[in-house]
Amino acid sequence: MVRFRPLDPWEDPRGGKIERVRIDNGILALEVLSLGGIIRSLWVPDRDGERGNVVLGCDSPQDYLAQNAHLGAITGRYANRIANGQISFHGEQFHLDLNQGNHCLHGGSEGFNRKLWNIGQLPDGVRLNLVSPDGDMGFPGNCNIQVDYRLVANNLYVEMFAATDRPCPISMTQHSYFNLEGSRSSSNAGHRLQIDNPEYLMVDPTGIPTGATTSAGGDLDFSKPKPLGSTQKAIELKETDGLDHCYLIPKSNGELIRFGNLSAPESGRSMTLYSNQPGVQVYGANDLEGTVGRNGQTLKQHQALCLAPQQLPDAPNQTQLLGDPWIKPGQVYHHISRYQFETV
Repeated sequence: MVRFRPLDPWEDPRGGKIERVRIDNGILALEVLSLGGIIRSLWVPDRDGERGNVVLGCDSPQDYLAQNAHLGAITGRYANRIANGQISFHGEQFHLDLNQGNHCLHGGSEGFNRKLWNIGQLPDGVRLNLVSPDGDMGFPGNCNIQVDYRLVANNLYVEMFAATDRPCPISMTQHSYFNLEGSRSSSNAGHRLQIDNPEYLMVDPTGIPTGATTSAGGDLDFSKPKPLGSTQKAIELKETDGLDHCYLIPKSNGELIRFGNLSAPESGRSMTLYSNQPGVQVYGANDLEGTVGRNGQTLKQHQALCLAPQQLPDAPNQTQLLGDPWIKPGQVYHHISRYQFETV
């Protein structure tokens, strides 16, 4: 049975209330905000059975609204980067909000992470709904979005649906920063990462894909588990100050495919990710330094790791990339990911 408990709401400095709810199935527990669909806390047992929070978060709406790290939020309409903030469909061009240099990142400066979602109860979790109007951050069409967070035994399911009345590229992701050591560590260096498929996207200096390649035998090869600390010092990662790479998942035909595993030796926690998306952005919190987190403490570079399933970056402009991110009227965008927590 999943217990659903409303928590005291926060005052939104922009006006209105930010709802907070906690759901708990006795194994995992989750705190969710109506601001950005944010997962503020995720409590997971360690090898001793003690539950601890394994995601980074903030203590106030002001701190969430002041940061650009997208801590725990739903990003959209399009996760990751769209080159030069431009997309076109059948000759019609759309100019998107530019919020990272010349590019549109995670849907723009007022993306889904800053919206107030409607939040409701499910038998095993919570459902969030949002309407993004035509022209929101430059994206075409009125877009209706639904996101479900569900707790099933030792699994967190994240399922997203979207429909639009004009053709629009859609790619949403859950942007939590995981530190499976919880409060024991302020670094991801000891975490061990394993990725099933060695293929990833090469990118230019601004993060736009230039083609796919294989990591086999190189610094970015995670076919066998290895610590993040040594990898993030690799010469190949000097330009990005750590991992910020989109690894590909073989075509799933909509089914859940295993991506890989993240584990933490001190706590014994392990997280295996499954998704139906064509890629997962692996991001080592390279730009997190200076962001205000819990208890007013400043978060550190490489304090956690994001594993963000999504459509591929700039795929609306690069038809040679895996998958078709354009959703047309009558079609439904569907993203489902499963995060399985165990102890080793």
